[in-house]
Amino acid sequence: MNTLRLLFAAAALVLAAWSARAEPPKIRVGYAVVPANLFPLLADTPGVAHHLGQTYTLDLNRFAGTPQQMAGFAAGEIDMGSFSFSTLAIAIENAGLEDARIVNDILDDGAHGANSNELMVLKDGPIHAVEDLRGKVFATIGAGGSSDMAMRLMLRRHDMDDKTALTYVEVGFPNMKAVLLDHKVDIITAVTPFSQDKELRAAARTLFRQADVLGPTPLLMMAARAGFIAKNRAAMVDLFEDELRAVRWYTDPANHEAAIALVARFTKRPADSYEDWAFTKTGDQYRDSDGLPDMAQVQAGIDLLLQFGTIKSTLDAAKYADLSLVKEAAARLDGH
Repeated sequence: MNTLRLLFAAAALVLAAWSARAEPPKIRVGYAVVPANLFPLLADTPGVAHHLGQTYTLDLNRFAGTPQQMAGFAAGEIDMGSFSFSTLAIAIENAGLEDARIVNDILDDGAHGANSNELMVLKDGPIHAVEDLRGKVFATIGAGGSSDMAMRLMLRRHDMDDKTALTYVEVGFPNMKAVLLDHKVDIITAVTPFSQDKELRAAARTLFRQADVLGPTPLLMMAARAGFIAKNRAAMVDLFEDELRAVRWYTDPANHEAAIALVARFTKRPADSYEDWAFTKTGDQYRDSDGLPDMAQVQAGIDLLLQFGTIKSTLDAAKYADLSLVKEAAARLDGH
């Protein structure tokens, strides 16, 4: 009888171990806009997600913008999120996220001759220069977003108080065109794909671009918390390998037509909304094929936040980065 009990106990242990191996870790990923972020497209892109469903699974969570993602990240609702340098720095200082780590670069604004976010006004409206913004209404994705930061810095450079010169109204990226054309706001943040909307471009013009005030910046970087990285390192490397494979596939001109079709199907927008600009060198923003952010630019952005009093003390960007995972993933793809 004792022998039988031992056999049953051993079998239960084996079954439990097999069950644990059979359930790959779930990674809860936040995002705001596709195709800026390619993580939501992994499952639908042929031949890129070699490890999805095998060594990891994805739980995709859509947010209005980076500030909203950061709130979810701080609350433990997502394991990884895509953040601008400004959102991340503000959260580290204000929310005490000392264990936040930059792990992957997603999109860079105005880098290497690529496109930049646009701050747009109506062509037939009263705003012709930055000085004309005084007393107007700005549609922002949220305080701490990179475009919000660009607006505030531009106002200060023109001797205006960024807290009082404008009225700030939070609006999601998909709704920016509507609130501008309906004269509910005077200036909007236009990011791809919404900045390329033909109706918007016919009625509006660019007052300035984000890169005009911030210079080239890491627009979106993926961040995770140190404890999650330590627990799920192997799965994250596999995820980044798949994501880098997707980046290289989508930015390959030979795949342009198929890439546009996949994006259009996912977003439920016409293909001609994307075909002239998405994944091109000058129409789209820049994607690093190795997923590595320019940490000098990240530090420069953080130093600018300190200069303008957005954060109260300097932060060492390198302290809040762990790029070893994405470097390992890129090395696999390159056969090193």
